[in-house]
Amino acid sequence: MAAATAAAVGGLLAPSQGAAYAVSSDIVISQVYGGGGNSGAPYTHDFIELYNRGTSTVSVSGWTVQYASASGSTWSTTTLSGSIAPGHYYLVQEAAGAGSGSALPTPDATGGIAMSATSAKVALVTGTTPLTCATGCATQAGVRDFVGYGSSAGSYETAPTGTLSNTTAALRGGGGATDTDNNSADFTVTAPNPRNAGSGGGDGGTRIRDIQGTAHRSSRSGQQVSGVAGVVTAESGTGFWMQDPQPDTDPATSEGIFVYTGTAPTVAVGDSVTVGGTVSEYRPGGTGGTNNLTTTEITAPSVTVVATGATLPAPTVVGSGGRVPPAAVIEDDATGDVENSGVFDPASDGIDFWESMEGMRVELDDAAVVGPRNSFGEIPVVPPGSTTRTGRGGIVLQSGDTNPERVLVDDALTATPTANVGDTLSGATTGVLDYSFGNFKLFATGSPTVTGGGIAAETTRTATAGELSTATFNVENLDPSDPQSKFDGLAGQIVTHLKSPDLVALEEVQDNNGATDNGTVACDQTMTKLIAAITAAGGPGYSYRQINPQNNADGGEPGGNIRQVFLYRTDRGLAFTDRSGGTATRANAVLNSGGVPSLKYSPGRIAPANSAFSSSRKPLAGEFTWNGRTVFVIANHFNSKGGDQPLFGRFQPPSHSSETQRHNQATLVKSFVDQILAVDVNASVIVLGDLNDFEFSETADILTANNALVDLPRTLPAAERYTYVYEGNSQVLDHILLSSSLAATTYDYDIVHVNSEFAGQLSDHDPQVVRIPLP
Repeated sequence: MAAATAAAVGGLLAPSQGAAYAVSSDIVISQVYGGGGNSGAPYTHDFIELYNRGTSTVSVSGWTVQYASASGSTWSTTTLSGSIAPGHYYLVQEAAGAGSGSALPTPDATGGIAMSATSAKVALVTGTTPLTCATGCATQAGVRDFVGYGSSAGSYETAPTGTLSNTTAALRGGGGATDTDNNSADFTVTAPNPRNAGSGGGDGGTRIRDIQGTAHRSSRSGQQVSGVAGVVTAESGTGFWMQDPQPDTDPATSEGIFVYTGTAPTVAVGDSVTVGGTVSEYRPGGTGGTNNLTTTEITAPSVTVVATGATLPAPTVVGSGGRVPPAAVIEDDATGDVENSGVFDPASDGIDFWESMEGMRVELDDAAVVGPRNSFGEIPVVPPGSTTRTGRGGIVLQSGDTNPERVLVDDALTATPTANVGDTLSGATTGVLDYSFGNFKLFATGSPTVTGGGIAAETTRTATAGELSTATFNVENLDPSDPQSKFDGLAGQIVTHLKSPDLVALEEVQDNNGATDNGTVACDQTMTKLIAAITAAGGPGYSYRQINPQNNADGGEPGGNIRQVFLYRTDRGLAFTDRSGGTATRANAVLNSGGVPSLKYSPGRIAPANSAFSSSRKPLAGEFTWNGRTVFVIANHFNSKGGDQPLFGRFQPPSHSSETQRHNQATLVKSFVDQILAVDVNASVIVLGDLNDFEFSETADILTANNALVDLPRTLPAAERYTYVYEGNSQVLDHILLSSSLAATTYDYDIVHVNSEFAGQLSDHDPQVVRIPLP
């Protein structure tokens, strides 16, 4: 904005249009409107609005606001009086038109200037002498601030604002605080919003930020509001999002909101609107979504379109060059429900960070894909530079770091492309920020562009003659009705990528008719089909052992009867020791034959009647020999995380109710292992499977207590610890644990990433394999 006299070159020449402007530390022109009383105008009078962006009260007595046509040099003046407090406005009412409209708020000064509705010049001058310039006016002596509005304005700061109309005004950004000496950049053409000295703190009545507030729920919920101004930024089938183009300087208050119309809205993106209605809090999922945060919206709305074709508010950039999300903490001070506890702190709490932009336009530049696009069209992403990243482009879930920088790019408004971990959404991905199903979601308003990261399915090495190769693999509800391509694909992963291990502990093998719930529990057809596919893929002949469960007693998909299965080959020295009698309900036991441990049943189930395994898979224990050496193997599939509260949920810290059952299951499995080791401390024991818990969890701690078992995922660098990707978090759910005698060998352990990072996957789990040298 213009300051006092600039030095004249040659003594007599006026400063040129290109002279530098000094940013005002206090009073600026914050709004110009010339359509008052014209056809369709919302107000009867033209007006000029001032704002004090400084920290001290400023007297404007003896100052003038001055007006000239777009090309004219004759200036009209209105004299001011009084003062403007910091953060407050000053409204100058000018001439009325012949039409109708609402009265302005009580003006602080009154003049009679008839202003152009489209394009002209306005100056704030610290004296009463009219200007005489047509161009170069922004740097004239006494000019404190200057606005050239409309494309034909002959004078301006850097560039004029957009052209106005009967229904639009030029509003300075930041509630009046933004001043970069560029009228085009500093002002937005939108619905007029006159504010007088009674309006302070950048607040001109009910604004979107007043509704949103600095909390997860609006303090105005249930109240009626009117005249809430904004620009329509996106539409859905039941409403539209709008955003205030004149934001304040507080990042904790959102400038966007959803207006719920119930049916397809009649407004269009780019419409400048005012809305009245009831402030409401919508909880996704209704009564079944109690773990979800609410989203603030205006319901039963009355909508007035005051202009069309408005410039959309600039999106808030998240990441480098913009707002940087917290790096590790989702919420650290709530004591239950974030809606009524804790400090709302977007700078340190991820759940507050994203909430502070609810409903707003948000931009992610070159977002890193950290989870594959799922069947709901969601792509988990983080801004570049987030840590700790995997070597393949994911982001690792760690104790104390749940990765609050994650957000899901959603296809609610436009299609999302297929993407894998390690890909990049190139350029700017822009949309409106929403929330549902326990996650913040960026509803993209333009289909993102994917640049491939080039990851490929991994392949492990082949075991040598002296190495026992043992793997675990969750095959995700495998049953004979699955397409042959799934059987062939799994067979290919076992043969090609796992190199045909000697033993594979399979989880989630279903019965012969899958989800059909007719009492069938046998899985011989499922296993025959898988083994045939392995042979067809060039693999060796495999045998299997398992125990049929009781119908619908082990959880999982109703009717599916998932169970663990020992899949093993016998051509390299591995043999299964059969000891009959094991059933779905008989508990296995450890026998002591002269200091040599053995199993009562092989295969046999561990504590099947114990409540720890109610509606959950029972551990399957088997006795093998490897070139004559006994090896005990326990295949597991612990209780799922179903029912746990989400990381970005309403309740913080989230409750993980499913842990209790896993802790009890781990205790029973550890007790069984201890019984084997009590007979022979050097016994070879392998505990493996889908434990549904992290390597840093109490479940893993229970199993590794007293160092009787070594959890192999814990031995890897942090960036390599993952077998599963959930909502963008790469994490360990599957484990292999070795007894101390086996862990003392120079074993070779490998998590083989073939599924979890890819949009096209045969299972949502990655297998893993350990090669143990047992000559």
